[in-house]
Formats: sequence, C-alpha cells, structure tokens
Amino acid sequence: MSKITLRLKEQPTVPLEAEVLSPDVLAELSNDEIRSKIVLHGKRRCRLDDFFDIEGERSDNVELYGNLHKVRWIGRDMSRGRITVHGSVGMHLGAYMKGGEIEVHGDAGDWIGAEMKNGLIRVHGNGGGQIGAGYRGSLKGMRNGTIIVDGSAGLEVGMRMRRGMIVLGGPAKDFTGLQMKGGTIVLLQGAEIRTGAWMMRGTIISMKPLKLLPTFSYACRYTPDVLRLYSRHLNELGVTLPFASHEGAYRMYSGDASVPGKGEILVWDSISASL
Repeated sequence: MSKITLRLKEQPTVPLEAEVLSPDVLAELSNDEIRSKIVLHGKRRCRLDDFFDIEGERSDNVELYGNLHKVRWIGRDMSRGRITVHGSVGMHLGAYMKGGEIEVHGDAGDWIGAEMKNGLIRVHGNGGGQIGAGYRGSLKGMRNGTIIVDGSAGLEVGMRMRRGMIVLGGPAKDFTGLQMKGGTIVLLQGAEIRTGAWMMRGTIISMKPLKLLPTFSYACRYTPDVLRLYSRHLNELGVTLPFASHEGAYRMYSGDASVPGKGEILVWDSISASL
C-alpha cells in the first residue's frame, strides 16, 4: 500500500500551523507539490519541506515521525484516509474531522477532535484538555465519531458535545462533560471534581467512584441494555466495558438539576467490591 512519509528534521521554535497535514490535502499531490505546501511558523510562511523530509506521493495514508508537540492542526477537517503519528503531537489534532482514522503513538495536546463530525482518533499516550469539545463561543462540540485516549486527560473533556463517544483510559481533570448535550463519555479511571456540571443530556460512564455535584440525584442500580452495544463496539477497539449482571451493575445518577438537565452518570458497582 502506498503512503506518504514525513520525518521532522527541524524542531519548530514556535508553534507550526500545519493543517495541510491531512489526506484530503495530500492524496492527489506529487512529491514536489507536497514539499511546496505552505505552513505557518508563527507569522512566517514556510514550505513544508523546511521542516520535514518527505517521501512518497498521491496517497491518503500519511505517516509522521518525530516529536511534533509544537505542530498544530494535524488532520484538520479530514474526511478520509489514515494518519499515523510516531511521536507526540500538538494542539487541535483532528479538529472538525469528518471521517478517516488518526492514530498517535505518543501524547497529544488540547482540543483533540474538537467539533469533529465523524471518524476515529486513537491516542496511545496522554491527552490535553477540551477533548471533543466545542471551541470558545461555539454551542456545539463533537457531533459524532469516536475518540480514545489511553492515558489521562485535562479539563473540560466533552464540553458541549452532542453525539459520539470519548473513552479515557486514565483519570480526567475537572469539568468532564461540562454543558454536555448528548453523546457518551467513558471514564475507565474516573475524574476529578464537577463531573457533568450543567449537563443537559448524554451519558457519562465511570468505572471508578466519582465526587458528584449535589445537583445529581441517585435514581437506581441497573445496567442499561444499550451498554451491551457499547461494550461490543469498544471491545473491537481493545477497550473492556463490563455489563454482565454476574459482575455487577451501575448506580445511575440524574442531573444536572441546576440547569435543569436530563443527563445521566453511571458509576460501576461490581459485585466483588460490594462483598
């Protein structure tokens, strides 16, 4: 399978705005055309090959190598193909994404999958804040798609999200699900405080106990049937979500009553922990 390979040869001294690093932009271009694409190094317009050694052409399979923590907007607005990053990346990874897949073998900065509409993003390290969130002033976060971060995450994960799924393998910081309007957030290692603040709709699932706001009220202990579908989908992606009755059930809390909202927070309550 053909691919385009880019290896970082010079570390940017300031953030490098590189939204051209997308299959939608590169798939039909020759190697010379790829090399000449413009990126912004601060306020300076530079060629892509000022920072990268580039091999390959005319492919929607893009591979990036190097410590790209200062490189922003990778995969912006992409609708097809695949991006694989061997190293860490900067802010706005997969922002406005419409399709395709992004996989990062490292950490990623803030705003992973911000306002994305479809596709899959997988980060094998830690993530920043505002994962799948809506940008400041926007009323809508991610509309669809799946974001999986194997490690920890920062503030305001899933802020104003409407649909889709976010899965965090490590703990999240404050305000997870802030102003959430739909979709699902799965917390395999829980979160800090103010989870679900001003939540209107949607579901937050936590495998660990949470310090809930007083505006969330306990409803019942059960396992929704939809979790069987979630579990099957996530199992294909290497994530285990329990749902069998012999293992335990979920304590459901509804809120946020201060809005008032119709969201739900499900906290796993295993049988072994109850014994």
